[in-house]
Amino acid sequence: MPAPISGISPVGLGDLVAPAAPASPASGAGGFGSALMESVDKLDALQKSADGQAQALATGKATDVSSVAMEVERASLALQLASQVRTKLVDAYQEIFRMQV
Repeated sequence: MPAPISGISPVGLGDLVAPAAPASPASGAGGFGSALMESVDKLDALQKSADGQAQALATGKATDVSSVAMEVERASLALQLASQVRTKLVDAYQEIFRMQV
């Protein structure tokens, strides 16, 4: 496996979806719902960070173009991943809905 490039952290499904601890039914903790909300919040934070850095570059406050490009690409990849996960979840839901009992 090649050595990681310094300053770059890979974005994967684990970065968007936090592992949810199994919640007991009596605890009332929303396992899937809270994990989903946390993932959406992380995605929103990535998008806002990329937007802020792009604006800083456009106004001349940021001088490192490569770090801005990396942040924007990281946000883009995270959005694409979230979109693919959403598509798979919708497909799975529709398949379960079509099942005959």
